[in-house]
Amino acid sequence: MTEPAPLRPLARSGAEPSYRRVFVRDLVLSCAIGVHAHEQHAPQRVRINVELMVAEEERHLRDRIENVVSYEHIVDGVRAITGESHINLVETLAERIAGLCLADRRVARVRVSVEKLDIYAEAASVGVEIERVRGDG
Repeated sequence: MTEPAPLRPLARSGAEPSYRRVFVRDLVLSCAIGVHAHEQHAPQRVRINVELMVAEEERHLRDRIENVVSYEHIVDGVRAITGESHINLVETLAERIAGLCLADRRVARVRVSVEKLDIYAEAASVGVEIERVRGDG
């Protein structure tokens, strides 16, 4: 089977490609996460934010969902990842979510933040934010 043609972002004025920002903000899920003994026995709340930079292809949207990167697919994928099995690190969860997003060849860049919400009474959250670009190892 042949590889699909490389993505050619739509260039509007000049040589600059055009991008669409797709996002999921403040998705709060229950997740089995953490390295400490007390975190091994009960799930905890995490807040997840995902921002995708999606290259606009040289075709019309035609008002059809299959012609866009769907936030529904991202939310369903994040739910599946958080429900699979225990994850030790918020960094690992963020990397798995970034991988899910970059599996769609239209996604050029993804930023993911994962926050634990109930760790310190004095802090609203603790966590990590990563950014990955298509082609990064």
